[in-house]
Amino acid sequence: MDSPITPSSARTPTSMMDNLLGILRIRVKRGVNLAVRDVRSSDPYVVVKMGNQKLKTRVVKKDVNPEWNEDLTLSITDPNAPIKLTVYDHDTFSKDDKMGDAEIDIKTYIEALKMHLEELPGGTIISKVQPSRNNCLAEESCIFWSEGKVVQDLVLRLRNVECGEVEIQLQWIDLPGSKGL
Repeated sequence: MDSPITPSSARTPTSMMDNLLGILRIRVKRGVNLAVRDVRSSDPYVVVKMGNQKLKTRVVKKDVNPEWNEDLTLSITDPNAPIKLTVYDHDTFSKDDKMGDAEIDIKTYIEALKMHLEELPGGTIISKVQPSRNNCLAEESCIFWSEGKVVQDLVLRLRNVECGEVEIQLQWIDLPGSKGL
């Protein structure tokens, strides 16, 4: 709606908020049976990338079963954009070694959010995603209702490496002023 003061032609160009659907919180919980890249262990950390956004967890020293329990947040403008998770081994004197990667597909999660569910009993399962050749899931992933929010737990099997899995949880954060779903 045009106001008498500001004609539509005089508005500022589209800002990030005009295209922003919301924030995706990725809780990087832990790694399981990660590859050994140093003498007897590894110093793993996780990098999450989407478009030009790049976030990382802290390094956990000498542990192939690290517990991160860190929240990383991505601004989502395109729910079809691939989200790539890569595990690295931190090295002090040389380039960090890659310890595998996985892709996170949020399409089913976004569909569950668009159902605009309200007041479900805690723990109600909304949808399930089966592991397949088309995803990096190590086991069935459930999208469920928890404390008034739609949440998805995923166990990702790392690719391009001999072993390792990473457990994460997705949660959506609506932002006032964003386009929303």
